[in-house]
Amino acid sequence: MNIQQLEYIVAVDNHRHFVQAAEHCNVTQPTLSMMIRKLEEELSIKIFDRTKQPIVPTSIGREIIDQAKTILREASRMNEIAKHFNGDLSGELRIGIIPTIAPYLLPHFVNPFIANYPDIKLHVSEMITERIISELKLGNLDVGIIASLSEESSLQEIPMYKERFYAYVSENTDLYAKQYILPTDIEPNELWLLEEGHCFRTQIQRLCELSRNSQFGSSFSYRSGSIETLIRMVERNGGITILPEMAVMELSEERKKHIRHFQYPEPAREVCLVVNREQMKTRLIEALKTGIMAYLPSEIFEKNTELRLL
Repeated sequence: MNIQQLEYIVAVDNHRHFVQAAEHCNVTQPTLSMMIRKLEEELSIKIFDRTKQPIVPTSIGREIIDQAKTILREASRMNEIAKHFNGDLSGELRIGIIPTIAPYLLPHFVNPFIANYPDIKLHVSEMITERIISELKLGNLDVGIIASLSEESSLQEIPMYKERFYAYVSENTDLYAKQYILPTDIEPNELWLLEEGHCFRTQIQRLCELSRNSQFGSSFSYRSGSIETLIRMVERNGGITILPEMAVMELSEERKKHIRHFQYPEPAREVCLVVNREQMKTRLIEALKTGIMAYLPSEIFEKNTELRLL
């Protein structure tokens, strides 16, 4: 039995396919299959039921795979202990980030981070919060950047910063004439929302006290995966959408004329790093947080009033 065999069975469990698992491990499929069969022979059990598609673990195989994950985590921890002792900041950091944060946060810190930490290789993927949590649990991500607090006891949240919500309103709405608005001023059938699955959509529903059954529009319904698309829909079709603070910072002066503040206490979200409590890359994640916080716009920290976190 060796570490490589344990990595192979975990890969097959994650991908549920021998060829895909072999590609992930950078070995040929016959090599991976042979090594797994040798492990099964050594343990005198079958780890996978190969008669099913996709491949699934047997009941005893499930226990073996869970134990393999524990062993692999502890083996990785040995490397992290040595790196910490040697003051080494190097390795890969696999990051999941939600789409309503990615286009506004990444440009601020990625290049300075790479310059300051040349031996840390970042792998960044956009995905919704639910998938980030799932990938963290599977060990496919090291850290997530999210904006809604999870209730997963296996995950640890590291708060970073808060950003306000603003209304982006059409000239054709009554809200355009107001300087400050209340959530109750928003008419549901005039509100453009992100599609289901985005935590930002859930926060807006909570802000405006909307239920899943609320009717949005009488003859046309549109749910986007892009904040920029929602802005364009307001500009060309009327209505209102809600924007996070860093998205507002990116707007042109002409577009900022459509921005309206919410009345006190202003609604906001808290952006966090989220990690598996059993992760081994503590120093790399600390470096990531330091890198993000150092290059955020100064306005993001100028919060002199109480905020209502959603």
